[in-house]
Amino acid sequence: MTRLNPIDPANAQGKTKTLFDDVQKKLGVVPNMMRTMANSPAVLEGYLALSGALGGASIDAKTRERIALVTAELNACGYCLSAHTFIGGKLGIGAADLDGARRGTADDPRTKAILTLARSIVLERGRVRDEDLLAARKAGVTDAQIAETVATVALNVFTNWFNHVTDPVIDFPEVRPGELTPTAVATR
Repeated sequence: MTRLNPIDPANAQGKTKTLFDDVQKKLGVVPNMMRTMANSPAVLEGYLALSGALGGASIDAKTRERIALVTAELNACGYCLSAHTFIGGKLGIGAADLDGARRGTADDPRTKAILTLARSIVLERGRVRDEDLLAARKAGVTDAQIAETVATVALNVFTNWFNHVTDPVIDFPEVRPGELTPTAVATR
């Protein structure tokens, strides 16, 4: 049960109404997480601003969704796993690749390197080793993409923790953290 009251878009006013209208235009719906964030229009606006800025990143949308999945799996965020599995599927990522992303792996070496780096960022709380960066660079990950990986992880850690605190109702087909094979989340 949600721990903060979501704001009903039909009753939204001022800045919140403007933000909800923008989300509605883009997504066709205002997800429950954003309705809950709207208790503070500054929080919702900040989330939308960083998310929007990363839409112009050199890391493509499919890779950003994969980063979101590995981050959500590591942080055991059911809301984000559900949302990003749904979104990833809409972007054309197949079920096996969605599962692989939760594990922090991919067939493409560059994507795998980005997911390995993202995983390291989460597990090491940003204190990645020089070897982690070197491995990413050897796989063709640019400095811009390293910076974008950090930002994408940070955005997703924010939403994971926000959802842990607020517990919004999941409004996507539910995906549960940890429902992978025992070797799914590899250790360092």
